Amino acid sequence: MSPSSHRPPAEVAAPGRAAVVLATLAVLVSAADTYVVVLALPDILTGVGVGLDQLQEATPIIGGFLLGYTATLPLLGRLADLRGRLPVLVGCLLLFALGSLLTATAVALGPAVLGRGLQGIGAGGLVPATLALVADRWPPERRAVPLGVVGAVQEAGAVLGPLAGAAVLAVSDWRAIFWLNLVLGVGLAVALRLTGPRRAGRDVVGVVCAVVAATALALQLAEPDALATDVTLGLAWVPLAGPAWSTPLVLVAVLGALGVLVRSATAAHPVLPLRGLPALAREVDVLGAVLVVVALGSLVWAFAAADPARQVVAHGPVLLPLAAVAAVAFVLHERRTAEPLLPLTELRPVAAWGALLVNVLVGVALVAALVDVPLFARATTETDQLGAALVLVELLVAVPVGAVAGGWLCRRVPPRSIAGAGMALAALAFVAMTRWDASSLDSWTSTAALLAAGLGFGLAVAPVTVVLLGVTPSRVHGSASALVVVARTVGMLVGLSLLTAIALRRFTAVVREIPSPLVSCPTSPTDCPVYDQAVDAAVLTQLHTVFTGAAVAAALAAITAVVLLRVPAPARH
Repeated sequence: MSPSSHRPPAEVAAPGRAAVVLATLAVLVSAADTYVVVLALPDILTGVGVGLDQLQEATPIIGGFLLGYTATLPLLGRLADLRGRLPVLVGCLLLFALGSLLTATAVALGPAVLGRGLQGIGAGGLVPATLALVADRWPPERRAVPLGVVGAVQEAGAVLGPLAGAAVLAVSDWRAIFWLNLVLGVGLAVALRLTGPRRAGRDVVGVVCAVVAATALALQLAEPDALATDVTLGLAWVPLAGPAWSTPLVLVAVLGALGVLVRSATAAHPVLPLRGLPALAREVDVLGAVLVVVALGSLVWAFAAADPARQVVAHGPVLLPLAAVAAVAFVLHERRTAEPLLPLTELRPVAAWGALLVNVLVGVALVAALVDVPLFARATTETDQLGAALVLVELLVAVPVGAVAGGWLCRRVPPRSIAGAGMALAALAFVAMTRWDASSLDSWTSTAALLAAGLGFGLAVAPVTVVLLGVTPSRVHGSASALVVVARTVGMLVGLSLLTAIALRRFTAVVREIPSPLVSCPTSPTDCPVYDQAVDAAVLTQLHTVFTGAAVAAALAAITAVVLLRVPAPARH
């Protein structure tokens, strides 16, 4: 490796506590946004011109976010190692804010998908940069608890996202959700920038140009009625020539952007460090970044766009070979380049690969709970979508508690024991779920199983990250943290598609064995309790199949953790 690959980022020496707190809040906001579309998706589709009878069109909105979130993680993690954690955090928050702006103002499907994709890129980069920032702030023997807190905050987003979305929808429309994200993203970016090292001679002119350009673009896209319909102020939205983009606001935004570019090329401390881009491009390994984006992007889209009723993966003959070829080319390229995108040579310890494998299996088991617990509630009770989500909350509220507890225990117990015990507890909870019947949610035992599963998942959060960051040097903590997130996301995508496909096939096989209503109830085939009960039983069989698969994945995660996460325990206190 060249010396540049060993140069630590500027913040490694002394990241402030305020920066860690702000970065953790940013993780919370982005994590909540990941789940915010759960309740708002039908309204979003209607708002961008897609009818509710075309729900399959929602795939690009969800898949675009996942694609941006996952495919660019290795690149963003590497940037955090090369250029520092805070610049990446600020940049990701600004991308998240831009994506929120595009989504909030979208009137067609294309801009909404683009906006969600940019939100995904920004949200994905926040997690590894924050984990690396925590590792910079605390030594190995003291970082388990703060890592657990970051993990707890990330998991809390799954609870707060749908609830926040429901609260906003109760008083406004779906666009208000993304306007709120825009305000939070910009506010956190500014606050993080202020916590960074102060530099004399900051380019005030460049900052003013950037603010003017951003404000003009936001007004052009939002087109608020109070201003756009005004006789005088509304002229700002009237094209000066033929094309619709030739409005005064667009021209002001373009001039502001040009001002930023000019100042970036001439100022001593510009808003955009464009003069450092050539050197950064040589260090980042652009070819490796392209290959990993193609590999992860093909894999993510293959599973995210699949229809489980008909297939495990979408466009499998094209996307899976493309992902495999790109992955092989990436590994061969990384072995030869002097500045690799991912620190493959630093991941040689068995514990490092064990941590990633555990997270893949955790993702497989977790997605079963996130998807099928609400489905079970809808299938066995008369609750609506919100009521089903509240059943899932019984599991989700325990995850952050387990994450903090797991971090605290890592200072006293070997991480492999904590992760193994946590996933064993989750496996036992899923085994209990395989025995649920139509009345199980009325009993306290279902709450106990859900709480146990959530606590088990939470207990595994900190140990996995502690182990991976403990066996890799600080100069690659951004990349290593990115791999933690990639592993679990890929596990969730694979688990969702595979377990659902298997369960649907089981459901179909059971339904085929049910006698027709004409046979079961020849006198009243349209009102046949026997047939309806048999179909309900088939639905339970389908859900039990998913829970069984989740139990197997959780048990494998527990075994893998105990066997492979063998590293010296942190010093006791």
